[in-house]
Amino acid sequence: MFRVSRQIEFCYGHRLLDYQGKCRHLHGHNGTVRITVQAARLDPRSMVLDFGDIKAVVARWIDENLDHRMILCRRDPAVSVLQGLGEPLYLMDENPTAENIAKLIFDTAVAQGFPVTEVRLWETPRCSAAYAPQP
Repeated sequence: MFRVSRQIEFCYGHRLLDYQGKCRHLHGHNGTVRITVQAARLDPRSMVLDFGDIKAVVARWIDENLDHRMILCRRDPAVSVLQGLGEPLYLMDENPTAENIAKLIFDTAVAQGFPVTEVRLWETPRCSAAYAPQP
C-alpha cells in the first residue's frame, strides 16, 4: 500500500462546552492538519495523488471555511453575540474538539473523492488528535 501526506497550516479559535479546563474560554490555535491518502497502485504518473490536488481542494476548503474563524458548537451561547458583531464563525453540531475538527476535515476530503486514510490535527506542536475510520 502506498501512502502520501500533505500538511496544511491554518489559524482558528474555539472553545469547549461542558469542559472545566482552560479550553472552556475562547482561545486560538495555529493548527497544522496532515491529510494522508493511500492507494494500492500508483497512477500513470507513478503517484498516489498529486500533492497539489490536495492543496487545491482541501486547503482551499480549509481557507474558505476554517481559517481565521471561531469554530463553535451551534448551541454555544457565544454564537449569537459573535454573529451580532459580524465575526466569522464555523458552526458544528458537536463540541469543536481537535478530534471533531479532524473528523470534519476527513469527511470533507472524502466527500471530494480523496482516498483519505487519516487526518491528524495538531493544536500545538505537542498535542494532536487524529481521525481514521475503522477498517
